[in-house]
Amino acid sequence: MLSDQSAKLAVIELSEAARTHFRRLIEAQEEPGLGIRLSVIRGGTPAADCRLEFCAPSELSGGELAIPCEGFTLWVDSTAIPFLEGAVIDLIKEGAGHALSIRAPRLRGIAPEPDAPLSDRVRYLIEQEINPALARHRGHVELVAIEAGGVVVLRFGGSCQGCGLVDQTLREGIARSLRERFPEIVEVVDVTDHAAGRNPYHPRAR
Repeated sequence: MLSDQSAKLAVIELSEAARTHFRRLIEAQEEPGLGIRLSVIRGGTPAADCRLEFCAPSELSGGELAIPCEGFTLWVDSTAIPFLEGAVIDLIKEGAGHALSIRAPRLRGIAPEPDAPLSDRVRYLIEQEINPALARHRGHVELVAIEAGGVVVLRFGGSCQGCGLVDQTLREGIARSLRERFPEIVEVVDVTDHAAGRNPYHPRAR
């Protein structure tokens, strides 16, 4: 039977072509013990991406999980595991050459089931639909809590903190979207300290 760690690692598959590619890259570095580290950036959001980089043993934090390969080790950040279930790393033909491909179906998140906790469903909507729109103005919003009676508490950040248009954005955009999607929500509250905002997208009137 697989250990818990081995079971987690078993969900990531490296093709033989990818293993050979990594092995050649590492051999060219001529550094004993050098491996490859795989991490995930902004996992569970539309902006999620994978990062591959050379990694020496001295650069490991101790929390990585190891996939032994012939000639090297693939080190996977433990925080990346939830987003890499079912991932396949391959080397594919692209034009006149080849390129690494990472197919990870969970990388950008999996929609919660209809009977999942309301907080999970609200958080998924925020990350998948609301924050990508706010990011165009260098802002974002996060779910702080869902209180009794269907009150959603939010906090803005980035250029939305201190922005003079945030009340309109909350009332006509975010709150309306949340109530339309989740009828059990009766109120959406902003607890942002807007006075502390730096570089707002649209400065508030004084």
